[in-house]
Amino acid sequence: MKLAIVTDSTAFIPERVRGHKDLYVIPIPVIIDGKSYNEGIDIEPDEYYQLLNNSEEFPTTSQPSLGETLQVYRDLKAKGYDTVISIHLSSGISGFYSTLFAIKDSVEGLKILPYDSLITSMPMGHMVEAALDGIDNGQDLHAIMDHLDIIRDNTYAYLIVEDLNNLVRGGRLTNGAALIAGLLKIKPILTFDQGKIVLFEKIRSSKKAFKRAEKIIGQRINEIPYPVKLYVIHANNISLALEEKERLQKEYPNAIIEVGHFGPVIGTHLGEKAIGLALSAQ
Repeated sequence: MKLAIVTDSTAFIPERVRGHKDLYVIPIPVIIDGKSYNEGIDIEPDEYYQLLNNSEEFPTTSQPSLGETLQVYRDLKAKGYDTVISIHLSSGISGFYSTLFAIKDSVEGLKILPYDSLITSMPMGHMVEAALDGIDNGQDLHAIMDHLDIIRDNTYAYLIVEDLNNLVRGGRLTNGAALIAGLLKIKPILTFDQGKIVLFEKIRSSKKAFKRAEKIIGQRINEIPYPVKLYVIHANNISLALEEKERLQKEYPNAIIEVGHFGPVIGTHLGEKAIGLALSAQ
């Protein structure tokens, strides 16, 4: 078996495996003022948020084209791969996984295994890293897939955003939840539930929201029967992310805590300054 790992550009992939020979990334487009940019290729986070702040229209995202996606798989077959694990952002916030599932038998001689991460960003990047490590360690396909399931089943994320309008306009959160937030002037904590972004709790201030999210993280650490990793993820808000990492490190001194950013696609939906706290099984 020659195995490739395919993912999409919403994954925040750890630096040590970004150049791995068996890793291939499909860029997801983001459209600003009618111009399409491929995340990670012709637009990076710093540039994106500058464009976002100066845009005349609300930015949107779209799925990669079917033709380009199929070409990635055909190229892998030409390189001698016979199996692909294709790890992608949650089916609850994108239809890309469903599209891949529909075309998984389209390349003769190539076994394509679409994998719904039910998440995105750093936890999804951790899944990619784990799969690549499995290849390097000589694990078989069954063992790698089992490890991915363990990570996915023990991953939790909590989001604190500045403004719910981006999520509502992008169709990633119900209008009802946003309306309640607006009326009560709350700072909501959002989470992923079966891959969808939902309201988790309503908190009265940002400070209290972060304290509550930190406490929930601690509860999850105790619930997960595996070693865990913690993540602080930001949308052009590095100073607050580093402050939050410091607070978490004091609260959980033995924890491994990594800091990363939301790229343009996820940043489009969460909005600038959003912060995510997440953890997953190692």
